[in-house]
Amino acid sequence: MIEFDDVQDLVSPVVIAAFEGWNDAADAASGLVDHLMEQWKAEVIGAVDPEEFYDFQVNRPVIGTDVNGHRRLTWPTTRIAVARPPELDRDVILVRGIEPNMKWRQFCAELLAACDDLGAELVVTLGALLADTPHTRPIPVTGTASEPELVDRLEVEESTYEGPTGIVGVFNDACTQLDIPAVSYWAAVPHYVAQPPCPKATLALLGQLEELLQAPMPIGDLAEDARAWERGVDELAAEDEDVADYVRALEETRDTADLPEASGEAIAREFERYLKRRDTD
Repeated sequence: MIEFDDVQDLVSPVVIAAFEGWNDAADAASGLVDHLMEQWKAEVIGAVDPEEFYDFQVNRPVIGTDVNGHRRLTWPTTRIAVARPPELDRDVILVRGIEPNMKWRQFCAELLAACDDLGAELVVTLGALLADTPHTRPIPVTGTASEPELVDRLEVEESTYEGPTGIVGVFNDACTQLDIPAVSYWAAVPHYVAQPPCPKATLALLGQLEELLQAPMPIGDLAEDARAWERGVDELAAEDEDVADYVRALEETRDTADLPEASGEAIAREFERYLKRRDTD
């Protein structure tokens, strides 16, 4: 059971969760939760007991020195934080952790019980995967939802994936079993630049959250970091003719596939959504 520090009642809280590991290519998803915790000055209110869920030979504790000069041991775990963003009409519960090594069902049950205690009304999980997508084009983001009403409202799909899954898939399934509304967004990271970070993928996920919550999200340095990342990959590709040819092939495939969506009507719809999110006339 996760114990909390004193927490004031939250207003219609939404959970935003991400986990390092198999679900988190280039740390794009966990990087977004880190970004939101920093931008919103989130307060950590509790954590799971790592002794129950982590193999410390796989995820080792880290020893270091804190700001007061004291030696401190930090254990791998999953933490829960609370933010009260001024731009939203609801509070946010941020879950940031590491994919556990054991007892996944108990892990999910404890996290969801904690979120329920806090009054969570919606769970949003974030993930990232490696894919054949060019770094020079917008990062594709796939969205799924657990309920038909969410599928229709958010214009996403019900998940049809079959195959091995990670803690994000198990967590979403636990939400479904408990009738908790859940949405999941996955960013496709170019596989030839898999090393973290990938701010362009993190920014793409942020855009989906903005669409979901119908409010502007704090971008901070993400936009500039994404441009710098893309310029850096451009330079690396220019140094290797084989990589450059491969990127051009991916661009051609992507552009051909996107042609039906590149209509004036589609662009107009997206621009209207952009304006509404910023309350612009």
